[in-house]
Amino acid sequence: MNRGDGVKGSFSDKVPDRGTGALLIILAGCFWGSMGFFVRKLGEEGFDSVQIVSIRVTLAALIFSAFLLIKDRPGFRIRLRDLPLFLGLGFGSILFFTICYFKAITMMPLSTAAILLYTSPVWIMLMSVVFFHEKLTVRKLLALAAAFGGCVLVSGISGEGITPAGLLVGLGSGLGYGLYSILGTIALKRYSPYTVTTYTFLLAAAGSFLLCRPGDLLTKFAAADHPGGLVLFCFITAFVTAVIPFLSYTLGLRLVEASRAGILATVEPMVATLFGILVFSEPLTLLSGMGILMILAAVVILNLRK
Repeated sequence: MNRGDGVKGSFSDKVPDRGTGALLIILAGCFWGSMGFFVRKLGEEGFDSVQIVSIRVTLAALIFSAFLLIKDRPGFRIRLRDLPLFLGLGFGSILFFTICYFKAITMMPLSTAAILLYTSPVWIMLMSVVFFHEKLTVRKLLALAAAFGGCVLVSGISGEGITPAGLLVGLGSGLGYGLYSILGTIALKRYSPYTVTTYTFLLAAAGSFLLCRPGDLLTKFAAADHPGGLVLFCFITAFVTAVIPFLSYTLGLRLVEASRAGILATVEPMVATLFGILVFSEPLTLLSGMGILMILAAVVILNLRK
């Protein structure tokens, strides 16, 4: 079966409008913004950052696979020549940007690492011009400036502790993060969103096994006070921080330009800040408030009618 034709047709009968696509991207950013809560909880159980990543992507891969098995079993069939595309999504994007981001956190202040991660809309816009011949409109540039400025204010960047090596690693996280939009857009022209997300996470999970020290990971599960509850929480973590947002984002990429999607997804740090205020009673500073307004302004600018 030609998955490049069959899948695309089976999932394009009812195509929502562009506004729905933007909402899907924003929804993904909102769910990603809750990640800090789950990461903190798993960190309290003794898992290190790489192990948390492995838990998240592995369980997400299982959930995506089960969903595809029920929804579209032939969707597991892909062309061998497209395997490098999925390797790029799994290794080059998901796994690469996560490793770079956590490495950047150990090399510089968290706020600086976060800002370098959110250079992703810049990378997406540049790559979109090269690969998709998207136009750099005044509206996009204004929205990009507002979104990036808002991220800077929300994260409270200090500029301290930046080294050349740390800068490269941090920029690598933003590049890998943005690469998902570019490769995902290409993959969606040939396969359904469910096939794309399933293979992306299956390959990311396979790569994570090489880094997470599986023996130590299983030992920590066995030593937990309530192993069953911990496993359930891990599944919830994968579902909330990976399955829902990545599927939502991938569905949105069918309807929204990659550069526009990258800017809309910057609601993530805004939601993370609000989550910290409401759940962890973290203070809202004047700069953070201004940053939130700037991010919202970017979303409004992108969705204004001509």
